[in-house]
Amino acid sequence: MAQTDHTENSTTHHTKHSATMRRTLRREAPSTIGLLTDAQDFAAMRHYRTFAFDDYTVYLQQVEALLKALAAQGVHTTVALFDPEDYAEFCAESGLDADTGASRSRFTAEIAAAGATVAYTGQRLSDLIPVLVSRAVRQATWEYATLLLADLGTCADCGQDIGRAAFDRASHLLTRLLEAAGPGTHHLVCSTPTDNDQLLAVLHTHRDTAGPARLDSSEGAEFATVLAVAIALESRGGVVLRTSAPAGPDRVHGWRLAHGALAPLTAGEVFNAYCTDADTGEPVSPESGVEYCAGFDIGADPAEPHH
Repeated sequence: MAQTDHTENSTTHHTKHSATMRRTLRREAPSTIGLLTDAQDFAAMRHYRTFAFDDYTVYLQQVEALLKALAAQGVHTTVALFDPEDYAEFCAESGLDADTGASRSRFTAEIAAAGATVAYTGQRLSDLIPVLVSRAVRQATWEYATLLLADLGTCADCGQDIGRAAFDRASHLLTRLLEAAGPGTHHLVCSTPTDNDQLLAVLHTHRDTAGPARLDSSEGAEFATVLAVAIALESRGGVVLRTSAPAGPDRVHGWRLAHGALAPLTAGEVFNAYCTDADTGEPVSPESGVEYCAGFDIGADPAEPHH
């Protein structure tokens, strides 16, 4: 009897110890949740029999509750944008049944590895979703712009990789622009049309009185890539710089891309560009506390002759 009690106690202890170790491992294993970010995508997923939700508001509430529960357990969780069209293509290419939870889970793992994600840190879902959508748009823009540059091939005259040369030129222009902008918090926008879309890149930087500008490396690469597309295609690219300083109004400057260089716009051209609705062409009221200024010479090296 004593031997039996000892065996039972050992088994119980081993079981509890194993459960504790599994809980520890669970806390150290990151989680990813694929999120449907709008009602239209949610409606598309309702066509699957195994998709359990029929109300988008309830769905968001349950996702938020899950995020909070995982955070309470100490689990690091990221949220990835779940796109129904991409999901259907993924399942078709992989030979998977799209109407299963296992396929949705596998797709979520795939997009977490290669797509845009946002770490959950306790923020409200209403705050997290715009950030997630913005990152997804940024990544899609960068991927598309990168493919455009890669497809340009080499120059027939000099054998130089056209996309690489354009990116190097764009990086030089960006570096010179940030140096010439001086101290302050800077918000830059680069836009250029392509055959299929209007590419847009945004870059935020800050520069103290001494020292170089501080910027996110991925944002910098995305900005330079979109600018490189405008250079390589000789399209109607433009750059706008908005600078905020502790004292005084915000200042807005602008440039157009011309022959591989940033040509300064006049103050009137900057005002017109900033105060015109891009979709309708209608005038937009100027912001208070903002000065619309001419672009300035950024001191860039002359562009090499175009081949």
